[in-house]
Amino acid sequence: MTNVKYTNTQIKFGYTLIEVLISLSIIGLLFSVGYASFRDFSRRQELSGAIKLIQGDLRLAQENASSGQKPESCSNLTSLDGFEFIIASNTEYKIRANCIGLLNAVEIKNVLLPSGIIMATSSINPLKFKVLGQGTNLGEGSTWVLTLTQTATGKVENVTVTSGGEIK
Repeated sequence: MTNVKYTNTQIKFGYTLIEVLISLSIIGLLFSVGYASFRDFSRRQELSGAIKLIQGDLRLAQENASSGQKPESCSNLTSLDGFEFIIASNTEYKIRANCIGLLNAVEIKNVLLPSGIIMATSSINPLKFKVLGQGTNLGEGSTWVLTLTQTATGKVENVTVTSGGEIK
């Protein structure tokens, strides 16, 4: 028989303080990079969403004017002159229907832009879509440009409408 000698060794499981600190540092670094990227992405999406909202509302005004669809507030005795896209302030716009014979235009929609986004135009205000596909109140060959600026990033985007009514 052989003599086997056993020693009393203890196996310890766990992490050292250095390993825990390194792991936490890596997690913190990944989180901070991810958060900065997400914040930048959400800002870009905010401006993109405002552009899409304005383009959609311009198309709404254009479609209503093209079809000659009068709002209920316009009586049967009046005729529709067109729909206007009005910049009320640098953060608010309105869509109104002009009915010939009424003293005041009929407000269809009033929109306040998300905070941090402002708009301006050097073109005419309001932009008017005439009834039954007669175009806009712009001169032949001219364009209407609405500039949106995101104040936090300084990023600028434009919405353009041609004299024929094409929205870009």
